[in-house]
Amino acid sequence: MISAPALQLYDYWRSSACYRVRIALNLKGLAYEARPVHLVRDGGEQHAADYRTLNPQQLVPTLVDGQRVIRQSLAIIEYLEETRSETPALLPAGARDRAHVRALALLVACDIHPLNNLRVMQHLEREFGVDGDARTAWMRHWMASGFAAFEAMLSADASTGACCHGDEPTLADVCLVPQVYNARRFGLDLEPYPLIARIDAHCLGLPAFQRASPENQPDAAT
Repeated sequence: MISAPALQLYDYWRSSACYRVRIALNLKGLAYEARPVHLVRDGGEQHAADYRTLNPQQLVPTLVDGQRVIRQSLAIIEYLEETRSETPALLPAGARDRAHVRALALLVACDIHPLNNLRVMQHLEREFGVDGDARTAWMRHWMASGFAAFEAMLSADASTGACCHGDEPTLADVCLVPQVYNARRFGLDLEPYPLIARIDAHCLGLPAFQRASPENQPDAAT
């Protein structure tokens, strides 16, 4: 059952970090109020003074829960995991399994995504004159490198099932699916990663992932 709205998510429809948090909120059945922060319009609304006060990094997502402000997508998701423990778990029970799921999630969140996000692309363009084709090649390179490692980790682990760990979504799937969305957006060939493609297809068939998809957000394409 969806709970009464108690959370505010500062969100941008095409941000993969926000996409992760939306998936987690949906999987946990938590209602939230979306507060769009457009990352491009007027130079980027994340740079406005009021938002800088809320999030000094000038990034999304930001979650507000009452008087508490939580920044960074994985910190937000683990906060929800710890404070909404009665809802479906996104981390396994055992320490070894939690470490495996976290390693997969961090591979995406720390090693692939930071090299491909908007502010890095803007910096490459403004400071080094890197054109659009070269930026796309840069992004594909780092996504391919990360996906190759992710695929190998899935292949080597007996716990891989319909999802990255077993048959129910975990933090690993929450991070993987938005990154696959970005890979498709920038034309990365997914044929070398059959496990990733299979898991992505399975997750995209689940309502929580469908509701979180960028195109289904109220600020999509604005």
